[in-house]
Amino acid sequence: MARTITYVNSLGVELVLTNSAPFLLEDFSETENVNIYSSTSMNQDGNSYLSNTLDIRDISLDICLIATSNEELISYKNKVNKIFNPKIGEGYLIYTDSVKTRKVKCIVNKIPFFTDINGIASEGLISLTANNPYWTDLSESKEEIALWIGGFEFPLELIDGGIEMGYRSPSLIVNVINGGDVECGMRIEFTASATLTNPSLLNVNNGEFIKINKTMVAGETISIVTYFGSKKVESILGGVTTNAFNYIDFQSTFLQLDVGDNLYRYNADSGIDNLEVSIYYQPQYLGV
Repeated sequence: MARTITYVNSLGVELVLTNSAPFLLEDFSETENVNIYSSTSMNQDGNSYLSNTLDIRDISLDICLIATSNEELISYKNKVNKIFNPKIGEGYLIYTDSVKTRKVKCIVNKIPFFTDINGIASEGLISLTANNPYWTDLSESKEEIALWIGGFEFPLELIDGGIEMGYRSPSLIVNVINGGDVECGMRIEFTASATLTNPSLLNVNNGEFIKINKTMVAGETISIVTYFGSKKVESILGGVTTNAFNYIDFQSTFLQLDVGDNLYRYNADSGIDNLEVSIYYQPQYLGV
């Protein structure tokens, strides 16, 4: 299966490795250990399993640089070293084949090194570590619960009695399907078309919810991020973003998407017809 590996560093500079010159991908491998936690009691044979966690993911890229001259080969080496520079922080490794495209955030854990084959070709090894071991889709998926749907399209033909410019989606519930291998966080957006109070989102399956105790005004969006390691709540109004963490109801939970079906229902203490809700999420995978 043909595959392409692209590394994009923190400055947005990328290097594409394919099955052809000048940057040839010879091998791609990854390792990840499972940490198993258990307990034992007096006179017990063996252990009792408690839980497990995934260790960091180590990724190795065997590459070959193929040039037309020694000077060009040196420039290729310099380019690799410049892009895979650990001092500029984490980048993204993007894996693409004929079936899927996935990415993982990672950092270089060893300076790239090369072994010259001849004056115009050199083999090298690039070692990376993904502190969050999960691969994700390239971009977020989106589900909308409450939104206005346009009622006409161009060319527009006017009829007696007028036309409906748009209508509100009647559903209060959406099924968000997490097609990944483990649960994942999400980004929830409450948007107000007019004044409303205390918007919330409820997990119908387990009763967990997140609620914002705030009066929202027309044009305001509240963004709630529940991804691991980056939880935040912000209010966006008139192009200005402010921290809104203090508006979270104390009984709220930073909702996560279970693998498979997830039923969510939105609500507001008043002005519910003025509320639009969107859910963005990135499923997490154990591998590629």
